[in-house]
Amino acid sequence: MNAQSDERDEAVAATVSGPATGDVTAGAAQPPQEGEKEDRELGSRAPHFIKRSRTLHISWQVGVFVVGLAVVGAGVAMLVLPGPGWVVIFGGMAIWATEFVWAQLVLRWTKRKVTEAAQRALDPKVRRRNIILTTVGLVIIAVLVGIYLWKFGLAMPWNIDE
Repeated sequence: MNAQSDERDEAVAATVSGPATGDVTAGAAQPPQEGEKEDRELGSRAPHFIKRSRTLHISWQVGVFVVGLAVVGAGVAMLVLPGPGWVVIFGGMAIWATEFVWAQLVLRWTKRKVTEAAQRALDPKVRRRNIILTTVGLVIIAVLVGIYLWKFGLAMPWNIDE
């Protein structure tokens, strides 16, 4: 491993583990160095007056968790019911990411993977392969529909007596 990745790992570990005392603002990430991509620092985005009081901050975190859980639960329900399930699930994750480091790391990983997939999809070889596979699939479906129509006509499958 190189020294830069070691420093970054130590900074993330210090931020994730947090301080041993009640001060939740200690351990904030350092500003990005030259050549590094600027990411928001990990940790709570609660207003400062909430972070000052441990009790208020814990209450804030519980509230954020409950709201995020409700949104994620609604998104999971929308996976089987009508609605934009995955969009709502990621919205709930974004709500959690305003307060919890683990959710911030999950969202960063997800954004990175989506960006990589989009770049791969724009590759001319991949696009050509996808177009060829889609065309072959459509031809196979057209042939099967043609055979069905030739053999049974416009009768629905449940109305065929054979």
